[in-house]
Amino acid sequence: MSEYKKNSLSLTGAVSLGTGVMIGAGIFALLGQVAELSGQWFPYAFLIGAIISGFSAYTYVKMSNAYPSAGGIAMYLKKIYGKSALTASGALLMALSMVINESLVARTFGSYTLQLFDVGENSVWVPILGVVLLVVAFLVNISGNNIIGKSSLVMAILKIGGIAIFAIGGLWAAGFSFSEVVPSESLTETPITNYLGALALSILAYKGFTTITNSGGEIVNPNKNVGRAIIISLLICTVVYMLVAFAVSSNLSIDEIIKAKDYSLAEASRPAFGKYGLWFTVGIAIVATISGVIASIFAVSRMTAMLTEKELIPHRHFGMPGRLQKHMLVYTVVLALTLTILFDLTRIASLGAIFYLIMDIGIHYGVLRNMRKEIKARALVLITAIILDVVVLGAFLWIKASSDLLVVIVAAAMMVLIFFGEKWFLRRNENED
Repeated sequence: MSEYKKNSLSLTGAVSLGTGVMIGAGIFALLGQVAELSGQWFPYAFLIGAIISGFSAYTYVKMSNAYPSAGGIAMYLKKIYGKSALTASGALLMALSMVINESLVARTFGSYTLQLFDVGENSVWVPILGVVLLVVAFLVNISGNNIIGKSSLVMAILKIGGIAIFAIGGLWAAGFSFSEVVPSESLTETPITNYLGALALSILAYKGFTTITNSGGEIVNPNKNVGRAIIISLLICTVVYMLVAFAVSSNLSIDEIIKAKDYSLAEASRPAFGKYGLWFTVGIAIVATISGVIASIFAVSRMTAMLTEKELIPHRHFGMPGRLQKHMLVYTVVLALTLTILFDLTRIASLGAIFYLIMDIGIHYGVLRNMRKEIKARALVLITAIILDVVVLGAFLWIKASSDLLVVIVAAAMMVLIFFGEKWFLRRNENED
């Protein structure tokens, strides 16, 4: 991975990468799905999701302070569990959740772009436009770090500023007052499992902070700046999510949000600003989704290239020229293209949430058991992070088992295949050595 240079990403660039992934998926792809599960209380699902993600971030900040690495989470898992099937499986689950995120954002790009045209909601153009976005993001990534860093920074400024304008304008147009902060709907009107399931998706909206850890080897002064970038990214996204959630809830009813859940921000801009507001919102969505995919592909290629170099996952060149990392870019984009074509937004988001939460629990448990004293982490915070993840994951699996069992079956099958496939691969390598 010599094509990546030490100190090539500033603190600002690292924050841009983190917010690029989070805001691209969190606001435009997941807001409607969170509202579908939690009703009028959905803005608070993003707030509680931020708190849970803050507990999770504690572990990553502690690990990054001690071991900043271009491998990020994959390197943390190797430190925790050694060269084992658990390490490789956990890292692949994280990589898969990030690839799933790319597909989620790619389809969101298609859904929002089509709002500019008189096209049906389930048009074949949604996956087609998603595929186009992934191809463009691949071309940007093979251009190198400088272009990625500069494009992420510019797009982060544009979309955060644009979304802030949308949120503040939407609140003003709807005549929002602080008396509306507390919903009229009683908490008891929705099952508690639905609220917890909404938290699983809201956590997925924040998981982009882990992208920063995968660039630890390139960030200036990584022992301090990786942690700083994670905290700053989470704070920025929490404020943005809350503003937008209240703006959408002020302009649309819950039924209207659910009906337009794949493009809820665009729908909310219609009553507030008319067609010009729609064009503006779709433009910001396009910028946000493009930057999100670029940042995510960058991070996944870093992680998988490191796993390959450490002989934790198999690799075939298939006759492709160039360096290992560019091969991993190809594999990442091909898998994301496949998911974009085959799955809808709801199922893509569900798979991503399941994989991420399981990997997250594995990180916290491993640090608690094996590395807590070494990195000077507090046991109470680690235990709290584990409990919160387990409760949210359990509720989400219960909801999906009741409403869409196929998602649970596919997730379980993939995890079993990954774990036993890794055991076979590592054992074969040991025998060959």
